[in-house]
Amino acid sequence: MSAAIVGWAHTPFGKQDAETVESLIVRVATDALVDAGITADQVDEIVLGHYNAGFSAQDFTASLVLQADPALRFKPTTRVENACATGSAAVHQGVRAIKAGDAKIVLVVGVEQMTKTPGAEIGKNLLKASYLPEDGETQGGFAGVFGKIAAAYFQRHGDQSDALAMIAAKNHKNGVENPFAQMRKDLGYAFCREESEKNPYVAGPLKRTDCSLVSDGAAAIVLADAETALQMRRAVGFRGMAHVQDFLPMSKRDILKFEGGALAWQKALADAGVTLGDLSFVETHDCFTIAELIEYEAMGLTKEGEGARAIKEGWTQKDGKLPVNVSGGLKAKGHPIGATGVSMHVLSAMQLTGEAPEGMQLEEPRLGGIFNMGGAAVANYVSVLERIK
Repeated sequence: MSAAIVGWAHTPFGKQDAETVESLIVRVATDALVDAGITADQVDEIVLGHYNAGFSAQDFTASLVLQADPALRFKPTTRVENACATGSAAVHQGVRAIKAGDAKIVLVVGVEQMTKTPGAEIGKNLLKASYLPEDGETQGGFAGVFGKIAAAYFQRHGDQSDALAMIAAKNHKNGVENPFAQMRKDLGYAFCREESEKNPYVAGPLKRTDCSLVSDGAAAIVLADAETALQMRRAVGFRGMAHVQDFLPMSKRDILKFEGGALAWQKALADAGVTLGDLSFVETHDCFTIAELIEYEAMGLTKEGEGARAIKEGWTQKDGKLPVNVSGGLKAKGHPIGATGVSMHVLSAMQLTGEAPEGMQLEEPRLGGIFNMGGAAVANYVSVLERIK
């Protein structure tokens, strides 16, 4: 066990008009250090996950973390970006610094402020997470890319509109119990299934309820080496982890297979010495409901083309054999790009320490899996977490 999460912080996700990228960073960085019971001078390294791509006029944001405390001045600090997996890229870089022996304590922050950007620009900014020579003119922006994926999946494996609506309904129901979630409303299956004025088609077969939300928010974790972590009040260790990067052009791969994600799961589970069946829950990257459906197959829960079984037979419900997105997922919790992967690690650590909000807490979970994806299954990060203290 090379590194462990020993402290965390999480803002509510949603429209945060009174906040800035800087204020969100400072808020969670400060709170995470307090939660870990350490002071800023004890931090050896800082990693910031911030996608940006036009959402914030201020770029070069790494040193904004230093605004949280003067004692952070001169600490090695790096901003990382890997599309929608930016948050996990930051987390994994922090773990690697500890594994390499370069740091004992690393502060990891993830942030994004998206809601101040006009609607047309949001789609354009998100489309930068695809291969522009092929996808740059896609109608509907990044949603259009996943609309194409959904249409192709339907063509190969049959109409999955029922399953997608069930996934959306599940995640919205779960989000009600998450105080950090942007949308805490149980929309129900019927609303998610039917096209309506409030739930129009957005791209291909995807309706508004199939798409994650435009969000502001931040999350932070404090990582420590195993020896230091065991002296803290509680610690959640990285039992296994993997990062697999795939081709950016969808034309160079079978996009319906999420092969990079499947390989990342295989590598992380092997690293942890466990199987998918050993996991108590999974937080997975449901930027669109079709993504969660294909991710059931990529993680090995079902065979290729049979992802619908997992939701239709109740496997991924909160009381199922493998609860998926008990937090409400990106669908209900929100998806401030750079914060998402860090948020997944915070909420999973809370589950494993019994500190998740009432109603969201599972009964004695032992192992948690996280899958955070950048682009259309291009950047693929898996973490397997286990409480070690």
